[in-house]
Amino acid sequence: MASGFSYTGGRSRCFAYWQEFSKCYAEADSPSQCRLPADDYLECLHHTKEIARAKAVKAEFIKQAEHHAKEGRKVADVLADGVIVGVGLIQRDQGEAGKLK
Repeated sequence: MASGFSYTGGRSRCFAYWQEFSKCYAEADSPSQCRLPADDYLECLHHTKEIARAKAVKAEFIKQAEHHAKEGRKVADVLADGVIVGVGLIQRDQGEAGKLK
């Protein structure tokens, strides 16, 4: 972001966040007033909160897979039934897979 340009020559993906932060910093009496725009800009650059959330979702999925495995299902069956993006809203019935309602 040092030059303000992306790899393709246009604006970088975080340029709008940088503009918000720099505007706030220029108008603020103290730098601590601009903590939220600064956090938004740093999140856009580094994706730290997004990565932490993805790790938490993955850990919960693995925890649930191990729990189901202890209940008698094989770990491979649990992993084949769903993926990490599944939130458990749709319950699959093994016997009615070929039937239409």
